[in-house]
Amino acid sequence: MKIIDPHLHLFNLEQGDYQWLKAENPPHWLDKKKIVKNFTEKDLRLPSPFELAGFVHIEAGFNNQEPWREIHWLESHCTLPFKSIAGIDLQLEPSMFLQAIIQLKKFKSVVGVRDILDDNAIHYLSNPQVQKNLALLAKEQLIFELQMPLNNLDSVYLLAELLAEMPQLSVVINHAGWPPQQKSEESEECEHQRWLQGIKILSAFEHCAIKCSGYEMTNRQYTSVWQQNIIKHCISCFGIKRVMLASNFPLCTFHSSYQAYWQQQITTASFSTDELAKLCHHNTERIYSF
Repeated sequence: MKIIDPHLHLFNLEQGDYQWLKAENPPHWLDKKKIVKNFTEKDLRLPSPFELAGFVHIEAGFNNQEPWREIHWLESHCTLPFKSIAGIDLQLEPSMFLQAIIQLKKFKSVVGVRDILDDNAIHYLSNPQVQKNLALLAKEQLIFELQMPLNNLDSVYLLAELLAEMPQLSVVINHAGWPPQQKSEESEECEHQRWLQGIKILSAFEHCAIKCSGYEMTNRQYTSVWQQNIIKHCISCFGIKRVMLASNFPLCTFHSSYQAYWQQQITTASFSTDELAKLCHHNTERIYSF
């Protein structure tokens, strides 16, 4: 079975900056040191019958001032088919933003950009300068990788307004929009319901897709049952052709190895062979223009 992993990160600690990986900087995970090392495509081996047919590299803070340097490093050493999502500052003055885009588009692997919104999503999405830059992305036919919690409905409504105004802007939601852990407490149930509502709102836009990964970021001991429920919720809203299964390597190794992660995802899934092919390969191939 062929897999194109649509969300992973490779590290080169000698050449890159990676401020977020330094012990003194957030996130202050007790186990962060586990991933503070070099990772190359040689670490992406999969056991038979699985075959890694390619991947999408997501910016990892290699150089936030000159994000093109990360792409240059990737294209100089990767041999597998891959596409890259570069880092960018969405709050740049539009002429400077365009210059950064022109520089990034010189690299054949670049298909989009990411600036992590998370808790600052409302501040970003309500900023006229950011809105102009998103319109530039649409004009340049580049994907915007969206990372923000979808249970924050105020930011979801803001984004929905922008998506309605920009039908050419291709958006891919990272990490399933940070689904909260569903527990018995009433507050947790409310968070889960808000996340479901956010998913439904954004799924109405055909130019919006979603990647399921990053579960270990909120719970190192997440269960496969919870994981599969998240995937099923996403498919029920977005449909089978706009959902992708991803790893978030090397952060997935907080929970299990890269090999075990894919084995568990596929062997416990209640999907047909054709559905798995779409979730693990075909959708990524189409959305990221392999």
